[in-house]
Amino acid sequence: MSRNDMSVRYGKPLVFLLCLVPLGVLIGRGASGALGPNPVEAITHFTGDWTLRLLLVTLAVTPLRRLTGQAWLVRFRRMLGLFAFFYAVLHFTTYLWLDRFFDLGTIAEDVLKRPYITIGFAAFVLMVPLAITSTQGWIRRLGRRWKTLHRAVYAIGVLGVLHYLWLVKADLLEPAIYAIILAVLLGLRVPWADLSARLRSAMRRRSWMAPERR
Repeated sequence: MSRNDMSVRYGKPLVFLLCLVPLGVLIGRGASGALGPNPVEAITHFTGDWTLRLLLVTLAVTPLRRLTGQAWLVRFRRMLGLFAFFYAVLHFTTYLWLDRFFDLGTIAEDVLKRPYITIGFAAFVLMVPLAITSTQGWIRRLGRRWKTLHRAVYAIGVLGVLHYLWLVKADLLEPAIYAIILAVLLGLRVPWADLSARLRSAMRRRSWMAPERR
């Protein structure tokens, strides 16, 4: 077994446990009555924060892999993305159940009239097909379309940051930090995409100009 394979083998359980730490913290706060005067709001904000944080960590995997040359890092991306979806489900469920008690009329009114809920709901809807198609079976079925579909993660990141920015009324520091991190992560992808396109174009020209062998 190579060193990289060992890093993945022993790293995955560690990453899995680390991703569960926020849930443990939340459960601990709930059990000790440390969620404050409005527990529902505290749970909603906590799960929303961790959804966005794990989404940004997921988006950081590819730039980190390119900068370090450690291709094995990509093998953690699916787990991180699924945990981001897991906390998004907790966030959305808290809103549906504990905040709105499944009152569909009120929920529909919120989605239509409150912009931060509208884009938050849109981000969650976009996350659903990405979570469903994260398996190897779906990657084989979709082929090249899989990458096209999963580029929606960039839109999800933007919507998630906007959801936070529009939700906060006073202290914009934390959502602004997330916005800067997202901008950096998306910006790092542009030079690589341009470089890849140039290399492919150069290889096609070289192939076309090469003399035919006989």
